[in-house]
Amino acid sequence: MSRANLVRAVLALAVLATSFYFAWSKPARLGLDLRGGTQIVLETQDSPTVKANRESTDRAREVLHRRIDALGVAESSITRSGDKRLIVELPDVQDPTRATEAVGKTAQLTAHPVLPNTGKAEKGQQLIPDETGQPILIGPAALTGEGIGKASASYDAQNLGGWAVNVDFKGSGGKTWEQLTAKAACAVGDERRVAIVLDGKVISSPQVTQSVPCGVGITGGSTQITGDFTADEAKDLAALIQGGSLPVPVKIIEQRVVGPTLGDEAIDASARAAIIGIILTGLFIVAVYRIVGFLATVALACYALISYAALVAIGATLTLPGLAGFVLAIGMAIDANVLAFERAREERAAAPGRSARNALAIGFNKAWSAIADSAVTTLLAGGLLFWLASGPVRGFGVTLTIGVLASLISAMLISRVLTDAAAARMPKITKGRAGGLAGPGRIRNWLENSGPDIMKRSRMWIGISVVAVILAMTGIFTRGLNFGVEFTGGRLVEYSTSQHVDINDARAAVADAGFPRAVVQTSGKDDISVRTTDLTNDEEKRIQEALAKEGGGATKQRDELIGPSLGDELRKKALIALGIALLAQLAYLTIRFRWTFAAGSVLAMFHDITIVTGVFAWLGKPIDGVFLAALLTIIGYSVNDSVVVFDRIRELWGANPKGRFADIANRGTLQTVPRTINTGMGALFILAALAILGGDSLTDFAIALLIGIVVGTYSSVFTATPIAVVLERFAKAPPPQGKGQQKPVRRTAGSSGAVV
Repeated sequence: MSRANLVRAVLALAVLATSFYFAWSKPARLGLDLRGGTQIVLETQDSPTVKANRESTDRAREVLHRRIDALGVAESSITRSGDKRLIVELPDVQDPTRATEAVGKTAQLTAHPVLPNTGKAEKGQQLIPDETGQPILIGPAALTGEGIGKASASYDAQNLGGWAVNVDFKGSGGKTWEQLTAKAACAVGDERRVAIVLDGKVISSPQVTQSVPCGVGITGGSTQITGDFTADEAKDLAALIQGGSLPVPVKIIEQRVVGPTLGDEAIDASARAAIIGIILTGLFIVAVYRIVGFLATVALACYALISYAALVAIGATLTLPGLAGFVLAIGMAIDANVLAFERAREERAAAPGRSARNALAIGFNKAWSAIADSAVTTLLAGGLLFWLASGPVRGFGVTLTIGVLASLISAMLISRVLTDAAAARMPKITKGRAGGLAGPGRIRNWLENSGPDIMKRSRMWIGISVVAVILAMTGIFTRGLNFGVEFTGGRLVEYSTSQHVDINDARAAVADAGFPRAVVQTSGKDDISVRTTDLTNDEEKRIQEALAKEGGGATKQRDELIGPSLGDELRKKALIALGIALLAQLAYLTIRFRWTFAAGSVLAMFHDITIVTGVFAWLGKPIDGVFLAALLTIIGYSVNDSVVVFDRIRELWGANPKGRFADIANRGTLQTVPRTINTGMGALFILAALAILGGDSLTDFAIALLIGIVVGTYSSVFTATPIAVVLERFAKAPPPQGKGQQKPVRRTAGSSGAVV
């Protein structure tokens, strides 16, 4: 084994050992759409005294942390997004009403003396109802939330087995409470109490017990509030008291509720799709490339381990679109192996006496340029998803990025080490047809020697692409786009009924409940989704009761609330993401290739995303965040195909700079057809499994990518390259400089077979 391959082997073992450690020792963090629970996105607002910015939002986050911790929600999290957004995740919480009421309280927490009720409030006094609805007169605030340290609910066995709230004070809060209760202890009747006010409402007005002497008050820096509390009421009161006041008001702009059943089904469906997709992809690669294909499949399994380990190592949250991206990237991981193996076959065809080990080394080296360009363009898409998108789509960008990096390690490190070791130990077997690198087959020979002159009809192919784009845009403008609630704002609730309910009966039931304009559709096999603009929690319960009456019971599977401002912002971000993606690809390809090649690639990308969007418009399928993730992935696929074709054309043109460009482009296109088909087939197996087994949540995602890959494969041959052929007539730049032909390396006995 050469020194270079020895280093690769050591690095591969180190990567696999580290990956196994993280995969074994750290569990994956599941997003709410897989685990079930509630997600609430809050936006801080300016107050008369405090401006909403990063600092005030961080202070609000701390207050909300204390409130939610006091609610007793396990593994809850609050993260800041941008300067004014807070994302609250509450696992296993299916009814958001209680959580929403707790986190949405914004006013100052204060404690007031209760005064004799004269029926008229003087300066500094307030006449407001107490927690039972009876009017009371309270004086100016004596204690604010800043003086409260901790509050907790406990079962008070001495209070006839009821629940109580224990409050500990901090700083001067204990002394202030002592003075406040000392005055209350001197009063009689209803005035012998203290009112605790939050958000302009009395949340508790506990009596000062008779055991507290007048003028002395409650000492010790703590107190206990008793009353006719249930367990939830005591916990909620403790949460509000401990949380105190938010420095700035907050507004709920998004709310999602996902039932755990939907999450379990999504995980099971994705797992089945992954297993079936990997098996089919592996069988296909083994059938095409035999021994080296089997070793590439082993490297593919290592890729899955590396991707999962990286995911848990960085603490990323695995969401439903992220899970789909993880499964999809398995199909993408085989691309680099296909490129290297096809290059190795070409080397064997050019020099039949060359060993399989030598051909593999040259194949991996020559394929690196196209592999690197494809990886960079896909990473650009993943980066745009991370920086410009939000929520689950952002998670897809993370898993896509991890997948691309892991695929490079799998193909260029692990697969290369395995195939080199096999070629070194079994030179005769790997050199023959069983090795998978015996040379080009009949199809490749036919394409190389007698293939059609595609570029002879460049204008015709461009015309066909233009017609396809016009048909797609006709659907977009005549049928319109069915924007999901993420882009329009509003509320989408999905129910599962015990019995099958006809969609017309469901629409009638929702209309009778008072929502005739709600969009009622089937979702999956028997589920029903209801989408409307404004819907309170009480109104949502009315809809659920109406559907339960029709279907013998209704269970809420998903609940999404998007504010109109956020929906408008997401639409703008989607357009910005697509625009920047096109510009970034154009700039990169112009630098790496020529402006004619870049223009062909970008116009082919526009062709692909327009057709996919048009098909969804004609079919009336939803345009949502998951569709955006699919669209940006299609951009990466489209560029990958174009990059491989143009990389070959550039190489052939550099070797023959005086040749006719259309002939060179035609030859380069035909030479890359086997690679394009083999790579596309690997991804199609995964996507077909997702479309069939992935359930309603993943079906549209898989369909979009299936269409995108088919159209992208077509456009790289019949759109991007013909456009480049036409534009080269106007280009003034000279042909690229050739790197020279690599001569066959004659192996001698005892040589390592390394290519230097």
